[in-house]
Amino acid sequence: MFERFTRDARSVVVDAQQVARELRSPTIDSRHLVVALAQGPGPVATALRAVGADPDDVAASARRDLAAGDPLDGAALAAVGVDVDRVRQQADQVFGPGSLDRAGRRTARRGGHHAFAKDARKALELSLREAVRLHEKSIGRRHLLLGVLRADCPGGRVLQSALHDAGTDVPTLRDTVEQVRA
Repeated sequence: MFERFTRDARSVVVDAQQVARELRSPTIDSRHLVVALAQGPGPVATALRAVGADPDDVAASARRDLAAGDPLDGAALAAVGVDVDRVRQQADQVFGPGSLDRAGRRTARRGGHHAFAKDARKALELSLREAVRLHEKSIGRRHLLLGVLRADCPGGRVLQSALHDAGTDVPTLRDTVEQVRA
């Protein structure tokens, strides 16, 4: 399938891998793809702007959602008398800002390959189907976005929320991105 990706679509995959490294994520999921799509040039950013959504806000929302994957269940710990915010604050004072978050994340090999999570693989598969549906031979950025929107995945939910905040919706973005060529 990757042989059908345009140079721009391949750069999305590379950028998503870089986002996963930056955030110390063990895999690339659909939210990493959303960050790479929103931050990059081309039809996705154009379509997002056309429907009233700021691509930078969409990328920031996906990054926040990735960072919020806090393995500590504050409510469960509070039930046994542990104040997670206080523990986090003390860890930051002793070991530096973000130390508790860094300690709780698994990481892939340094500079190594990050595997795609199941939801990202599904979004990539659906991007091929979107290209076929649109009678196009190659898979570009807009097909990747359409694949994420079509998949039931965290990246799609981030997009849906960002679009709602911008006063629009997924069908409007789908229609717009299908019309944008670039």
